[in-house]
Amino acid sequence: MANFSAMYLMRMKRIFVLCLCLLCVITSFGQNVSERLATAFNQFLSDAQLKQAMASLYVADAASGAMVFARNEQFGLAPASTQKVLTSVTAYSLLGRDFRYQTHFGLLTNGGSAQLFILPSGDPTLGSWRWPNNSEGAVLKRLAAAVGKTGTGKLGPLLIYNKGWGEEAIPNGWIWEDVGNYFGAGAFPLNWRENQYDLFLRSGNAIGTPATIVGSEPKLYDLTINSRVSAAEKGSGDQTLIYLPVLSREGVIRGTIPAGEQRFKVSGAMPNPVHQFAESLKAELGASVSPDAPALLLEEKGTQAGILHTEVSPSMDSIVYWLNQKSINLYAEALVKTMAQQGGKPAATEAGIDLIKQFWKTKGIAETELNIQDGSGLSPQNRVTTKAQTTVLLYAKKQPWYQGLYQSLPTYNGMKMKSGTIGGVKGFTGYHTSKAGITYAFSFLVNNYNGTSSALVQKMYKVLDELK
Repeated sequence: MANFSAMYLMRMKRIFVLCLCLLCVITSFGQNVSERLATAFNQFLSDAQLKQAMASLYVADAASGAMVFARNEQFGLAPASTQKVLTSVTAYSLLGRDFRYQTHFGLLTNGGSAQLFILPSGDPTLGSWRWPNNSEGAVLKRLAAAVGKTGTGKLGPLLIYNKGWGEEAIPNGWIWEDVGNYFGAGAFPLNWRENQYDLFLRSGNAIGTPATIVGSEPKLYDLTINSRVSAAEKGSGDQTLIYLPVLSREGVIRGTIPAGEQRFKVSGAMPNPVHQFAESLKAELGASVSPDAPALLLEEKGTQAGILHTEVSPSMDSIVYWLNQKSINLYAEALVKTMAQQGGKPAATEAGIDLIKQFWKTKGIAETELNIQDGSGLSPQNRVTTKAQTTVLLYAKKQPWYQGLYQSLPTYNGMKMKSGTIGGVKGFTGYHTSKAGITYAFSFLVNNYNGTSSALVQKMYKVLDELK
């Protein structure tokens, strides 16, 4: 018995020593990462591209939440599209991973006449080409079939019930140069085909010659675009911007495209997706619908029939996947308004932003660390801290829907992280698991750098490589 006790004590001692050694190795490794990050970050700050810039980096152990490295983590910086991580995590938290938009279509009868009405939900995926079952053609065919089953004769003008939705589709702080282009599409109660269209231009072979518009997809019903585009060097890419004057149905596209192009694609934002949808539906239904423009109503009146048809969106996992993979600003802005509406507030950006701030305040993030104007990060007026963004990632890591968020993040430099780019701003926010098996959450933002974005990105990667 004495021998057994001695052997037991010796075994326990060995286990204790082994655990102690392992702990020392892990602690030493963590310290080395911190030291290496400090060296790399100081070298980064000394680069000429950062002479007038502000840079901030916060790294934490994703398992324990312990800070590994922090520099300028309390300074509010423009996050660009890294802000979509904040919107994604909040949407998962407040709406749930199983949330789906529902857009209802019904028939309003008044005596012998009938009108098709829509109860919009703000669904940003309605008519999107990213899901075959949700595409423009698929939606229109299902709706036409539902109308056909009613046996109704000619329909009056389409009715859109707008109750609870703010009038402004564009958030405060967005700049004019962005609004006419596909990435500047506003979030409406009824969104259609991601509120995006494609222009096709033909350029001459000689530099400086005019480029003409040769078509669009889809056909534009409520908008005319005039070209002021000219040909530039081959390989120069898309250097155009579309401008939409306020309260006008005419826009202009300026800039350059490469010479010798026969069908060069440039994507723009629909200023009136409701009208575009109505006209597309009329084309599908043919002569059975009135040619008059759709009417917007602030409340539901006199509905005499039930819902004919309901379009259901993909789930939150799928929406967030495309939101982050393709950095779709519309999806982020629609989610902000949806969170407000589902929270019993007006479906407006301001109400959604206030709700986001209040939610994260309960998680320990001060409102002053989330000085935001929108959900996508397109506004140059947004200011967030890298500590706040990393805190959001740490929270997400512990949630049952974490894998959905993780899979939505693109891969750059061998790391799962959301990038962000606007004028003078570059950022990366995400996760990385090292060769030693330690998972880190991090946020890295740079504002007001000089030189090219591509050169800066390689230098940022060099700092983040210390996590590998």
